[in-house]
Amino acid sequence: MTASTTRRTTAARSRLAAVGAVAVAGALLLTGCGDQTDKADDSGTADASTAPLADRLPADIREAGVIKVGSDIAYPPVEFMKDGKAVGIDPDIAAALGKQLGVKFDFQNGKFDQLIVGLQSKRFDVIMSAMNDTEDRQSGIDPDTGKKAGNGIDFVDYFTAGTSILVQKGNPKGIESLDDLCGQVVALQRGTTSEGIANEQNKKCTEDGNEAIKLQTYDTDPEALLRLKQGASVADLNDFPVAAYNAKTSGGGKDFEVVGEQIEAGPYGIGVSKENTELRDALQAAMNAIIENGEYTKILEKWNVTDGAVTEAKINGGS
Repeated sequence: MTASTTRRTTAARSRLAAVGAVAVAGALLLTGCGDQTDKADDSGTADASTAPLADRLPADIREAGVIKVGSDIAYPPVEFMKDGKAVGIDPDIAAALGKQLGVKFDFQNGKFDQLIVGLQSKRFDVIMSAMNDTEDRQSGIDPDTGKKAGNGIDFVDYFTAGTSILVQKGNPKGIESLDDLCGQVVALQRGTTSEGIANEQNKKCTEDGNEAIKLQTYDTDPEALLRLKQGASVADLNDFPVAAYNAKTSGGGKDFEVVGEQIEAGPYGIGVSKENTELRDALQAAMNAIIENGEYTKILEKWNVTDGAVTEAKINGGS
């Protein structure tokens, strides 16, 4: 898919304070997560008879008792596979939403750059995949061409994060900022904000008379991380919670480290079709309910990412 599916807009923006370091124990998955089209997991215990917001859902979803979730489940700690089950920040939030709405959230694995297509073709009801809410995604605009590429989607915002630079432990190449990546090999996940940021940096590199970044793009972030671990690239760009998690867990903390400041912080959103405003509004009500009752805070505390918390679930709050 075009760059309109990037995790965040590539426009320059002031940097925000870094999300708190992720200190979750666990092993980094450095291989692909298996069949990218397989059903992954049902999250959330549902009881429509006692769920306070069940009547806010569209009738067909309420009757089915399931919300189908499109997700690229290879992005720890936001979502990843463990013992055959989808776990992480997004599945935990989905489970809490399920209690409010009286339905299960059925996570289905897919490639990140195809999730919006899956949503618009009604393969999924929603997207939860560390996807950033941007004006381009809302409008269906390809940010590289400025042309209409689709109908766009709506978002229910639920978290805030920026992009970080991940390098080998000890930073052997002395990478401190995006400017240091000019002329270097950088591995990253295809179709993400990281790719858009690298492409924007390439313009700056060449304008300054330097070589462009030599990009190596992959279907999943673990593939890019493996290239960095092997020394085949000097850096990987990914979302700060993910970069911090990898630095903490991979090789017992001996493989990677995060350098520089967080870049272009923006909101993650639950993606919903523009035609499904009833579902969108139900999800917003459920998000605000778990923020108010404290379940949301407990989930972020579990994953040590409380600095990325939002105080309310906005609709289309990204820019």
